[in-house]
Amino acid sequence: MIDRMPTLAAVTAALEELAPLRLAAEWDSVGLLVGSRRGAIERVLTCLTLTGPVAREAIDGGFDLVVTHHPLPFRPVARITDATPTGAILLDLVSAGIAVWSSHTAWDSAAGGINDLLAEACGLTAVAPLVRDAVAPRAGFGRTGLARPGLLLGGLAAELAAGLGATGVHLVGPADAPVGRVGIVCGSGADGIPQVREAGCDTFVTGELRLHDAVHAAAVGLRAIVLGHHASERFSMPVLAERLAAQLSGLTCRASAADADPLAFPGAGAGVG
Repeated sequence: MIDRMPTLAAVTAALEELAPLRLAAEWDSVGLLVGSRRGAIERVLTCLTLTGPVAREAIDGGFDLVVTHHPLPFRPVARITDATPTGAILLDLVSAGIAVWSSHTAWDSAAGGINDLLAEACGLTAVAPLVRDAVAPRAGFGRTGLARPGLLLGGLAAELAAGLGATGVHLVGPADAPVGRVGIVCGSGADGIPQVREAGCDTFVTGELRLHDAVHAAAVGLRAIVLGHHASERFSMPVLAERLAAQLSGLTCRASAADADPLAFPGAGAGVG
């Protein structure tokens, strides 16, 4: 434990313990995206997506660091101006002295990260990565595990919708089909279909599938529960804030209240998720 206000370097080191950046996908943009490691950090805001309202919350709340799951910027930018939403957000944060960090796919794959948390929400047993990390066998891409006997696809979907605050869930396959062995890939999970099938899974739990990905999943014999990208990941942001605060004394961490799902079903309204 650190007894004084930690530096940004100390906070990012703690974040790397929770979600080692070497676990991130090669294409990802992770780590410190904005800020100086010499700065002192007292207040940290976690969020799934760093939008304008989240940035305003961070500025008005006097936060020093935003830990965003989805990187901003994600791809290299040629210029940073207020002519684009990304530029305007970054300019506002820099002007307020707020740093930005992203763990993204490292937090997905970490031991105790999003996919492990989803496996826990599903009530799975014998949980293991779909693809194990060579250094840390409990970490790695996706998760697989066994659902409780007798659990049906529609029943698990209803449990996850209620537990994760999802405003709408799609099913691939009949609601009365048994769940069996489950494969999990949070967020946009279509690229994980081959690994899910290779693991002998009956049901795929993910955040997002395009139409043709759903057709493909059904064609290879997979049932699926599609939670919505936001719902499949946002619930982990308070967990990350709590774990980071436990790592470092003198640090206040909480999840954003403005981190809303941009997609909503009619009558449901957009929510924090």
